[in-house]
Amino acid sequence: MIIAGNMMQRIIRIALWLLVTTSGASVASAAPVHKQDFHDLSYPKEGHLANLTQLTFGGQNAEAYFSSDGKELIFQSTRDNMACDAIFRMDADGGNVRMVSSGKGVTTCSFIAPDDQSIIYASTHLASDRCPPKPDYSKGYVWPLYKGYDIFRADPNGDNPVRLTETPGYDAEGVYSPSGNKIVFTSVRTDDLELFMMNPDGSGVEKLTHEPGYDGGAFFSRDGQWIVWRASRPRGKELQEYQRLLQKGLIRPEKLEIYIMNLEERKPIQLTHNGAANFAPYWHPDGEHIIFASNMNDPQGHNFDLFLINVNTREIEQITYYPGFDGFPMFSYDGEKLVFASNRNGKARGETNIFIADWRW
Repeated sequence: MIIAGNMMQRIIRIALWLLVTTSGASVASAAPVHKQDFHDLSYPKEGHLANLTQLTFGGQNAEAYFSSDGKELIFQSTRDNMACDAIFRMDADGGNVRMVSSGKGVTTCSFIAPDDQSIIYASTHLASDRCPPKPDYSKGYVWPLYKGYDIFRADPNGDNPVRLTETPGYDAEGVYSPSGNKIVFTSVRTDDLELFMMNPDGSGVEKLTHEPGYDGGAFFSRDGQWIVWRASRPRGKELQEYQRLLQKGLIRPEKLEIYIMNLEERKPIQLTHNGAANFAPYWHPDGEHIIFASNMNDPQGHNFDLFLINVNTREIEQITYYPGFDGFPMFSYDGEKLVFASNRNGKARGETNIFIADWRW
C-alpha cells in the first residue's frame, strides 16, 4: 500500500517513477535530516493539522499505526544499511525505536492488537532470508506480489512469531478489528486479489469480496461493523491485462477507488468515482468520515495528498497541500491525533518520514 515488497514504497514509487520518467531526474539516496519547528512542517490551508511534528528522520518510513491507547506506533522502515523493510515500534513522540521483526526477508503491513498482547505483520522470511528481487519496470510501473508473503502473529516485542496463513501465494495487508476478535487481510489464494477475514489464530477464514480486480488495504470502522478498502474493477482489455500480470505475480496500480462494506450485509458500496489512484483509507472514530490518500487533483499523477470524505454526503475535502507525497493516514482510536507518511522536509528526493498532528475539525 514497496519497491522491495512493502505497500509504502509501492505507492510512493508511483509518484517517483512518473517523476523520473517524465523529467529525467534521478532519485538520490536517503540522508539524515534535522528536526524543525512544527510551524515549518505544515502548509497553507492545512487547518485540520495542529502541532505537526516529524517523528522519523531519514530513510523510508511509513504505514505507521497507533496502539489502542495512542501511546505507541508500529511501522515499517528501510533505514541505515537495510536492503528492504523491517517492522519497528516506537513511542508516539518518536522515541524508543526498536525493531520487532526478524530482519530477514521483506516485511509489510503491521498492526498492534487492541489489547497490545500481540502484533501482526506480513513477511517473506520463510521463503528466503534475503530481500526478494525487484520487478522489471521497463514496460511500466508494477507492484510485485511476492509469493513468499505470509501473515505472522508475534509477541508485542516481536518474539515467538507464529504463521497464520499457509496457502500458496501472496497473503498480506492484515489488520485487527477494534475488539481484536477478527483480522481482515488480502490474499491471492482464489487466483484473484480478494479480501478475507479470519480469527486471530488463523482459523475460520471467510471470503468478503468476489469481483475480479484488486481488493486490499482494508480497515475496520471503530465499532467493528464496517470495513473500508481500495479496489480496482477492470473490464474488457483492462481485465485481461490485470489477469495476465497477476499470473506473473504483478499488478499495475493505476485506478483504485474507495469502497465500504457493512459486515452483516456484505454488499460493497463505492464511495469514490474519480479514476485516480485512491488508497490507504481509514475511518474516523465518528463512523461518518474516512480519510484517504489520492492523486485526484494532479493530472500528471505525481502529487498525492490526504482527503476526507463524508460517508453520507460523499463530499470530499482536501486535508494536506504539500506538493509531493502524503499518504497512509490513521486516526488515533479517540480521533484526537492523525499520523501519516510524507516526503515533506526530506533532505533527499523520495525520502519518506512519519508525521503526527493534533486533529482539528
